[in-house]
Amino acid sequence: MERFYKYGLTLLITSVAVLEFIQVMLRYVFQHPMMGLEEVLLYPTLWLYFLGSMNASREDTQIKANVLDVFLKTQKSVLIVKFISNVFSIIVCAWLTWWAWDYFRYSLRVWKDSPTLYIPTFYAECSMFIGLAAMACYIVHHLIKSFRDIRNVSNVG
Repeated sequence: MERFYKYGLTLLITSVAVLEFIQVMLRYVFQHPMMGLEEVLLYPTLWLYFLGSMNASREDTQIKANVLDVFLKTQKSVLIVKFISNVFSIIVCAWLTWWAWDYFRYSLRVWKDSPTLYIPTFYAECSMFIGLAAMACYIVHHLIKSFRDIRNVSNVG
């Protein structure tokens, strides 16, 4: 799975950078913008955003402000705060995933095309549901892990 994220994210960030470079060169250097390049950029950009978020959830490396950890004295209290944080995370992520599921079904039913190139927008829009569903699964995994860690600390102490 790590290989998938490593190569997938590399491919996506490279394609976004190359497409953006082409757009800047054509528009500002050659004074001849390419129609539809913004539409093409939408697809790898959305997938990059959600695939990066999925990877951060998988690795448990999201940006966090663990301010309470400074004031907590015991390992058990730190683990309890982490568990509570995971509970809130799964609640929010489940709500967003439910909303994204509705949007996914809407996109599938309507099947819109992009205005210039007529590419189905579903391929970009489905990234939201897939990304949030995967993040919810990873959060559940970390929630279970933090619960086990609390239980193990309780059994030791």
